[in-house]
Amino acid sequence: MNNLVVYIAGPITGYENGNKEAFDQAEKTIKEGDNSTVVLNPTCLPAGLTQFAYMDICLAMIRSCHVVYFLRGWESSEGAVAENSLAKKLKRHLIYEEDM
Repeated sequence: MNNLVVYIAGPITGYENGNKEAFDQAEKTIKEGDNSTVVLNPTCLPAGLTQFAYMDICLAMIRSCHVVYFLRGWESSEGAVAENSLAKKLKRHLIYEEDM
């Protein structure tokens, strides 16, 4: 059986602690009541990579997921805007935090 895979997208650069608190809260909310859901949280990636490497990894995660969950403020992040474009192109199910 394949588990539902959800990627969390949102602003990271320029936020205190890389906006990890918002990403972690979203992960907790997504998993609530269903521990079989796999959540791909980009704030769990190791420090020290280049911006290019982070984007490359995150785009691979989007290619591997079923759903992309966009945090508030995603529109102000160049990376999250690129993730949104790819997710739409790949016909992933999109969920926006502000609509919840």
